[in-house]
Amino acid sequence: MDQIKAQAGDSRDVRVRIAPSPTGRLHIGNLRAALFNWLFARHNGGTFVVRIEDTDRERSKQEYVDSILDAFSWVGMASDEPIVFQSQRTEIYNEQIQKLLDSGDAYWSDPLTEENGISVVRFHVPRDQAGVTFVDAIRGPITVSIDQIDDFVIARSDGSPLYNFVVVVDDLLMGMTHVIRGEDHISNTPKQVLLYQALGAKALPQFAHLPLILGDSGAPLSKRDAATAVLDYKEQGYLPQALCNYLVRLGWSHGDQEIFTQREMINLFDITDVQKAGAVFDLVKLRWMNGIYIRQETAESLLAYLNDILHVDVYAACPSWSHRQVRQLATLYQDRVLTLRELEAAIVQLYQGPAKIVVQEGFVEGSGKLLDVFLFEFNLLDEITKDLIEALIRKICADADVGLAALAKPLRYALTGSLESPSIFSLLEILGRDLVVERVAALRGVLS
Repeated sequence: MDQIKAQAGDSRDVRVRIAPSPTGRLHIGNLRAALFNWLFARHNGGTFVVRIEDTDRERSKQEYVDSILDAFSWVGMASDEPIVFQSQRTEIYNEQIQKLLDSGDAYWSDPLTEENGISVVRFHVPRDQAGVTFVDAIRGPITVSIDQIDDFVIARSDGSPLYNFVVVVDDLLMGMTHVIRGEDHISNTPKQVLLYQALGAKALPQFAHLPLILGDSGAPLSKRDAATAVLDYKEQGYLPQALCNYLVRLGWSHGDQEIFTQREMINLFDITDVQKAGAVFDLVKLRWMNGIYIRQETAESLLAYLNDILHVDVYAACPSWSHRQVRQLATLYQDRVLTLRELEAAIVQLYQGPAKIVVQEGFVEGSGKLLDVFLFEFNLLDEITKDLIEALIRKICADADVGLAALAKPLRYALTGSLESPSIFSLLEILGRDLVVERVAALRGVLS
């Protein structure tokens, strides 16, 4: 218990880490853990370190290392220190294993007692204590009976170390003051506490085990529920600040507030406010939040992001439109889309026009005559402005004694190929006289 007290009263500068394994791409759970570590470090004026746990030689791949680092770069969570690779620390692990062997805290097992008949290095669990206790910042004190912990393997027959050993060595030698990770690591913690003690740690780090991220079924999030790889959300057109804002709310809250600036997250984040229960990943809510962030940006910045980050040049995709027209359309559509891919698609599809023109339900009898009047009067306008266009359409409908939709619907369909769009008056202004006349005339040609 003396070590637990030292842990709670630790006065060292905060140091935390995120330690993904490059056996796959960074997933949403990893990013949420990284975000909580990063916010905790920033809130406390501490240090955030990225450590790549690549001791699994067969499954670790450079492409996954690159993908993980790309994901951290995208969300703006760079390591404050040079990135640490466990594969480059073999000599350190060997020294620490030998230290435990020399002290009697570890031993080479009798091959006859091993299932495969091969000797391994096991940690000698001390049987002179009743249990292992550690304090979890989220869950409080946790005690595990010593009888539930067998002498566990810390190194393979070839001497290569295993996870529970290397993570303790790294956290100890790197001076990590807090270990913030998923609740699936709770079962590892008692073993790691014993290793800290055997390696002579003066104080344990403060542990905090985050609740799992769940799918709709209540089971841990899987690909059946939503994309799990972080970079998939980048490719789907989510903004990194929106994704991080959403993830911080998965298990942590500050009253009823939903939208946080990065500075607010840093100032308000408290690890002890994290809930114990699992948090359900809601793609609908993420889309809603992404839409809010899209609406906070300028059209120019969104188009630049599409070009620089997603490598989509919307200007080039609409060569006969001016850059000003494209920006105006982006402004018009950004209130209606929830991802940048939707914004891209809306503008490009509008540029391409209706794929096939057919008479739509909802067109009133006499729509063709209304379009005839519109085309005639529209061509007489000295200026193509939103206000003049609106006044013209309202006058045509009033003269024909029909509602505004009687003309607005066919015009909207002629321009976009859809019965839904942003303001028809704004669209007519931005697209300009020649394109409007061309598309409206094409629809008029199929109406009786």
